[in-house]
Amino acid sequence: MWKRLEGYELRWRARGMRGLRLGERPDPSLPAGTDRLPQIEHIVVLMMENHSYDNYLGMLRGRGEGFPLGPDGKPEVSNPGADGETIRAHHLPSTDQHPEAPSQSWHASHLQWRHGTCRGFVAGNQEVLPDANPAISMGYWTEDDLPFYYGLARTFPLADHWFSSCLGPTFPNRRFLIAGTAHGLIDDLTFDLLDYPAAGTIFDMLTRHGISWVNYHAVPGDKSMARRYAHHSRRMARRRLLRMGRALRSAAGGVQKDLQFTANVFPLGIGRYMLHVRSTDQFFADADSGTLPSFSIVDPDFDTYSEENPQDIRKGESFAAEVITRVMHGKGWPRTLLIWVYDEHGGYHDHVAPPAAVPPDEVEGRSLVGSPTRLQRLLRPVMPRMVGTAENEAAGPHRYDRYGFRVPAVIVSPYARPGYVCSDVLDHTSVLKLVEEKWNLPALTARDAAAASPLGALDLTGLPAFLDPPPLPEPGLTWGS
Repeated sequence: MWKRLEGYELRWRARGMRGLRLGERPDPSLPAGTDRLPQIEHIVVLMMENHSYDNYLGMLRGRGEGFPLGPDGKPEVSNPGADGETIRAHHLPSTDQHPEAPSQSWHASHLQWRHGTCRGFVAGNQEVLPDANPAISMGYWTEDDLPFYYGLARTFPLADHWFSSCLGPTFPNRRFLIAGTAHGLIDDLTFDLLDYPAAGTIFDMLTRHGISWVNYHAVPGDKSMARRYAHHSRRMARRRLLRMGRALRSAAGGVQKDLQFTANVFPLGIGRYMLHVRSTDQFFADADSGTLPSFSIVDPDFDTYSEENPQDIRKGESFAAEVITRVMHGKGWPRTLLIWVYDEHGGYHDHVAPPAAVPPDEVEGRSLVGSPTRLQRLLRPVMPRMVGTAENEAAGPHRYDRYGFRVPAVIVSPYARPGYVCSDVLDHTSVLKLVEEKWNLPALTARDAAAASPLGALDLTGLPAFLDPPPLPEPGLTWGS
């Protein structure tokens, strides 16, 4: 029943693709869906939330491009404030984050970039969040705070130039992960998530070619699939009808995004939900038994374990450690590639300027309320403050022609190259490129067509160097505690 319904959903979506030319297959001589990398059977993406490379791994010594250090052993990096004061990068005193700062909105991110100087983090946050402490944006954590992550980055290939896909917040960047485009989205307003990209998503492509995929996420353990879908449907209805007031308030002001799982950043029908959305507990069972699908995304509990402020970052590290450890010690480990990465920088400083990027398509950025629209004109007289906040969040150039800031990323696999640092320019569409190279699939947009693949971090020609899972440090907290 669900497969028939999914087929109907795909056929309905395909009507919008008439006349659309997809990119070339990696090997035009082979049909789409051909497995070109049989050594890897399971690709797992663990995408956490809201931290820059410098914020987490800037103090990692001897590997990757971290902070430049001064004679005192501390980062020689600073940013000016609006009044000419200088704020130096500094170690944050607690792993509990501030509830309101920094900001990673579209506007704030462009201010922080500051024409390629990366000198707008303090002044940019002062402009966007005038009541918050702007110095927080210059903070970082160390190995004492995040022992598992530092051990992971020392052991497996570290990608020290993995950039988020655009200078903006969570939803646009997660859209790039699954579709190669944000399709015009520049904010985290939940009622802006009703459109669909012309070429569809990577999930559509995988389904058409009979390649299994799952989006795992946190759900109550006592709910059946039918009850979970009913809960999902109610949340979607609230997204469209009841949450405008909440969504219009600044996401950077501490409002939790209405995000359950990554596939939800584009509309997901009941057929695909029932077939492809499963619980975190099911992920652990599948990892243990070696029955993970060909491609999967693992999402944290966004309320507690995602590492977004104001959460304790150690809780997110404990979840990621559990996911990675269970994969490494599961029966499918000899044939698995896992990517640990973050959706965007969370407003935290990074000293490496994001380079220019290939625009994915001709769709320019827009915000339903933050940009001039009929809805904005109707709402301004009755909700002037909320409209003003949305305008502030969405200000700036509305093109996707530049990557966002660097984020932490590590390639975990038995085939990983020991001691390797991958300094190729990568972004979230590099995951799409990897999937397309493995199954000979055409690119969805110009962005993933131009993306580099993280395959250079693997050696698929010899015996796997990490067939026996290496020991890693324990995280600062135990997951579930």
